[in-house]
Amino acid sequence: MNIGIIGAGQLGRMLALAGYPLGQRFVFVDLDPDAPGAQVGRIIPGHFDDPAALGALAEAVDIVTFDVENVPQDAAEAVAARVPFFPPPAALGAGQDRLTEKRLFAELGIPTAPHAAVDSQAGLEAAVAAVGLPAILKTRRLGYDGRGQLRLETTADLDGAFAALGGVPAILEGFVPFERELSLVGVRSRNGETAFWPLAENSHAHGILRQTRAPWDDAALQALAERHLRALLERFDYVGVLTVEFFLLDGVLLANEMAPRVHNSGHWTIEGAVTSQFENHVRAILGLPLGSTQATGHAAMVNFIGRMPPLDDVLAIEGAHYHDYGKTARPNRKLGHCTVVCATAVERDAALARLAALA
Repeated sequence: MNIGIIGAGQLGRMLALAGYPLGQRFVFVDLDPDAPGAQVGRIIPGHFDDPAALGALAEAVDIVTFDVENVPQDAAEAVAARVPFFPPPAALGAGQDRLTEKRLFAELGIPTAPHAAVDSQAGLEAAVAAVGLPAILKTRRLGYDGRGQLRLETTADLDGAFAALGGVPAILEGFVPFERELSLVGVRSRNGETAFWPLAENSHAHGILRQTRAPWDDAALQALAERHLRALLERFDYVGVLTVEFFLLDGVLLANEMAPRVHNSGHWTIEGAVTSQFENHVRAILGLPLGSTQATGHAAMVNFIGRMPPLDDVLAIEGAHYHDYGKTARPNRKLGHCTVVCATAVERDAALARLAALA
């Protein structure tokens, strides 16, 4: 079957790499002819909302998915009217607006940090009065990897803050003094079959994911996270992989955001689980039986940001798996990652420390 992917970044590339052993073929839409997806499939040049490019994609494939959240919902709906499109455009749209996302969480009984809409400087001051400080001011749309947000510590930080983010609709979120950040990756197939990987613990710096360790073994938290994620899957009659990032505070999981696609915090599953998030996403959108999500050991992932470490140094670490996306290096750009899978958590953490020193 021919599968179309809107976006030819590293996630699309890894989807194709997982799908080829299953006999699938891939076509991408992307503006960059040298995007990582070009290594594994044909790229139709165009913006994510280009009717001509998306129309050509729909003509060339049997089913369409995406690897990036910036596909406009109306463009996704136009494609979905012509060819099966998963995950559903409604879920894509809900994840594109932080305020809509928070309201969805509230509707489903999923706890979040306190928050308020901000549409002006005066609105920011009113939101601070309601939410308190410290807090994070974020654009409602298009921000990711730390972009489009400001931390506000004192009232002096409010001056010009709304304008500093471009004067666009925003949301103020109360700062959460979390104990750790956890994420849950789940998948739902076209036939309703659902599976979840173990919880993973994430470490961020400057808003960018740096490290992931899995599994995070806590049966009560795993069950709670699965309940929250299942509510989202059922709400949208979802098909494909869905990830929710949580803050853990006093035994409560506070949902930070959801990603209606394969996710960076699930990269450990390529070598660290029986079936990766990428393979199960392909299985799910095709209606194939899902593979086991059981962890095969103690895994860790390190993102390589801004530069790739020497291949021989990384592969000298026992259990290391090197992934180079083939991107041109520039500051704060995700260029690749490495995973390690070990028999024990102690061995895993020792290997992770060696990897982190190279990153």
